[in-house]
Amino acid sequence: MAKVPSPFRPLNINVLTVSDTRSLAEDTSGDALIHALTEAGHTLGERTIVKDDIYAMRAVVSQWIADNSVNVVLITGGTGFYSRDSTPEAITPLLDKQVDGFGELFRQISYDEIGTSTIQSRALAGLANNTLIFCLPGSTGACKTAWHGIIKEQLDARHKPCNFVTMLLGPYQPPVHEV
Repeated sequence: MAKVPSPFRPLNINVLTVSDTRSLAEDTSGDALIHALTEAGHTLGERTIVKDDIYAMRAVVSQWIADNSVNVVLITGGTGFYSRDSTPEAITPLLDKQVDGFGELFRQISYDEIGTSTIQSRALAGLANNTLIFCLPGSTGACKTAWHGIIKEQLDARHKPCNFVTMLLGPYQPPVHEV
């Protein structure tokens, strides 16, 4: 029996922008992520902005990872080294497992764009309660780099040899046609 190829399977994705200064009208990074995820065929669940405060971030993300309908959380902002940048400190304790390769690969890809400044990115990813979380820098360019260079393929069930979709949604079950 021939193996049925995996079709595209849309995911429910929430977007969180961490910023002390941006409003929704000025959130070009959040806009870029929303455009990219919807263009890829995924569904935007919620979008919000919170101040760069560990507990405010944890409160929002904790609600989202407790909601079984949320598959992925994209967080932009707060991954640098300024005194208020605290996204990694806020999110890491919530993770069940870290996706170490994400931060490594992100910095490798972004090196071609921004050179050694990439070492100042603390981009990271991980799994929490069967929800995949990506923490990205706040720049629009960095969000586009992460999406197009890594995230898009890893959220596509057709990407081989592996992706995160089966882990998040379970194995694909082709429709049964009655005769």
